[in-house]
Amino acid sequence: MDRRAFLATLGGASVILDARAAAQAREAAASVAGLGADDVAAREDYWLGIRRAFALDANHVNLNSGSVSPAPRAVFDAMTRYWTVTNMSPSLFVDDFIQPGVERVRERLAAMLGCGTDELALTRNTSESLQIAQMGLTLRPGDEIVSTNQDYPRMLSAWRQRERRDGVVLRLVNFPTPPPSMDTLYERVFSAVTERTKVILICHMTYTTGQIFPVRRICDEARRRGIITIVDGGHTFAHFPFTIADLGCDVFGSSLHKWLCAPVGNGILYVRREVIPDIWPLMAAGDSKRGDIRKFEEIGTHPIALRAAVSDAIAFHHEIGGERKAARLRFLRERWMRALQSVPRVKLLTSFDPAQACALGSMLIEGMDARALTTELQQRWGIHVRRRAVKGEFECIRITPNVFTSLDEIDLFVDAIRTLVRT
Repeated sequence: MDRRAFLATLGGASVILDARAAAQAREAAASVAGLGADDVAAREDYWLGIRRAFALDANHVNLNSGSVSPAPRAVFDAMTRYWTVTNMSPSLFVDDFIQPGVERVRERLAAMLGCGTDELALTRNTSESLQIAQMGLTLRPGDEIVSTNQDYPRMLSAWRQRERRDGVVLRLVNFPTPPPSMDTLYERVFSAVTERTKVILICHMTYTTGQIFPVRRICDEARRRGIITIVDGGHTFAHFPFTIADLGCDVFGSSLHKWLCAPVGNGILYVRREVIPDIWPLMAAGDSKRGDIRKFEEIGTHPIALRAAVSDAIAFHHEIGGERKAARLRFLRERWMRALQSVPRVKLLTSFDPAQACALGSMLIEGMDARALTTELQQRWGIHVRRRAVKGEFECIRITPNVFTSLDEIDLFVDAIRTLVRT
């Protein structure tokens, strides 16, 4: 039995599974055919159709897709099917029927990112992707790394381990939140660069307030100076449209369980073709793979069902469309931010500039602890948000809606904040 016939016996070949994954999004799209992305952003009838593709708890408002997003039913169903196949005969069915299809996943992800399949490794999350580069680059005592104090803590911990182990120096810069312009971010980064700087690690979008960085400008100048650039894209892949050419970086990592709504346990690592031989894998690979992107996938046995189902998440994403999705996400953030910008004691930490923000936004109530605010929202209104803090600067709540978020849910959040301010 070949792979196509085998999958057909389980309910459809891969092309049929993709069609099922996108069916509900396609039905919703028919109602807005021919409209621009900004026009569709406010069409609640369309987005309620997208919402029905998810299995959601109507008694709970999830405004924390920035950590982990639920997958559409079609993606969950695909993962379940692949788990079933895996469990029937793991050695035979995984190697002969499922693993070959994972290369199709790589091809589709590479097409979305605009890179070659020989530059894209499949990983488990952003942290694994970036630490491959952080731990794999050859650095010597005294070499310097520049990053910011709002980069992800796990990434900063990785550099600090290299400080203890290898004697490198981590130089962190801070910046206004929100900054007056992207020029400020560029200038702050290069204010810390010296002749000893070997690596710059920046977020494409910060996990704290959703601040987008001028990545291309920073990477172009870094390359001119011979500095390696690592971009943390944990919050940007499938969030809004871009390609690797738009970034110009040497290394990029992201998770697929946030904005692509893929099963938890999927990530990507892009490494510029010329840089691959210079980075050691986290787990050993043969010397013959020195220039092979797949050397970064040498992790041993892993749950292949999680990766196989990524194609269904990609199909669902494409049926909505990247531009349409980004417009809706900006629309949702701006709705709550504009409703709260004049409320006493509310301080917004995210820019209104569409070039500097998309779905993620952060705020605080002056005089109220962010942990207490998070607890009040959850206990009194069933609204789930995430506390974020930058030591010595601010603590806030981060609000991250997704394509399944309704305007009623955004308005409930606004009413809850207004109530807390009054009382």
